[in-house]
Amino acid sequence: MDLQSYMPVPPGIRMEENFFSLDDILLSHERLPCRTESAFPRLGFLEKSSETRDIPEGTKMEMPLWLAKGLYERKRQVLSVELPKVYREEWRTVFGADPIVVDLHKMGPYYYGLGSQMLHFDSPENPEIANTILQTFIGRFRRTMDSSQNAYNEDTSALVERLDCLERSLKWVTCMYVCVIERLV
Repeated sequence: MDLQSYMPVPPGIRMEENFFSLDDILLSHERLPCRTESAFPRLGFLEKSSETRDIPEGTKMEMPLWLAKGLYERKRQVLSVELPKVYREEWRTVFGADPIVVDLHKMGPYYYGLGSQMLHFDSPENPEIANTILQTFIGRFRRTMDSSQNAYNEDTSALVERLDCLERSLKWVTCMYVCVIERLV
């Protein structure tokens, strides 16, 4: 009997994180550009470029996703979250043209996960962001699956370097199933 000390937990691609997934823990530490809408007394230590004790209203800073989600409220505007550059209009146009050429790992290893978490924040661009994430995944899916099935016949390391964490997991699982099927045949 093969016992593992750590049982991998798949990442959560949804509004809530899976706190038992290492990928979701790393995703929650991705930094987001934010602007304070009210003063934060005695939290000056969060802003490393400031020497003051308080964070004044209107301060632009980066916060980890978990902190931004905790401070964000729809009713009482305490914090506004700006879109990271990869989800802005310019990049959505690039993804719409040809999503295969984009190096998602370089843009952020959690493109799909962070994008789905960005939908938590009210933005008029949320429908476009959601559609771009979906179309990007659809556009890249076939190539990822083709490379998974041909992993034994060709070098796919150049492709793997450009994949998002979700795509890498998908490729790894597909390679494992192809290996099992080939052993059975």
